[in-house]
Amino acid sequence: MPALYLASASPRRRELLTQIGVPFSLLSVSIDETPIESEPADVYVQRLAREKALAGLAQLEDSSACVLGADTTVVLDQRILGKPTDKADALATLQALSGREHQVMTAIALASNSGCTVRLVTSRVRFRHICDDEAEAYWASGEPRDKAGSYGIQGWGAVFVAGLEGSYSAVVGLPLCETAQMLNAHGVAYWTKSSV
Repeated sequence: MPALYLASASPRRRELLTQIGVPFSLLSVSIDETPIESEPADVYVQRLAREKALAGLAQLEDSSACVLGADTTVVLDQRILGKPTDKADALATLQALSGREHQVMTAIALASNSGCTVRLVTSRVRFRHICDDEAEAYWASGEPRDKAGSYGIQGWGAVFVAGLEGSYSAVVGLPLCETAQMLNAHGVAYWTKSSV
């Protein structure tokens, strides 16, 4: 069985892979996550997942290893909503999402010496109305600071979610159904007893 490496600093992705019993090691990668001018969100998120996986693969000497990269972005009116730059940005993002439906796009990429496979999973999330006091209190919790779209569905931000169509785990950061299928196709096992 080929060794699997996760090219991600996200604790949520680590938890999700562990949840389905996948043994893996972590790799630290650094890529430029700036969108290219006029780059559509679906192209952007797939590009980043691919670049992360390939950057991780370039660090390895094990020719049989696989590297999993992933990226998640929140999209509203075809506009990419990244991690907030500051409090004002987070509050503005939450108010833009308030009472509306948005898309969450997560791309996964699995790179090996035989190539790189990429899959995109798009989910639709509907928020209820968020009042200003709630947005302020949510920012004060610290949770929105490192989250695309300034919220975490797996945390306190779940109270804003009135509906979800698609993959919950993809909104968290790693679509487990599609990830397991991709890993299986490359000979990487899940449901094992020994995982990180």
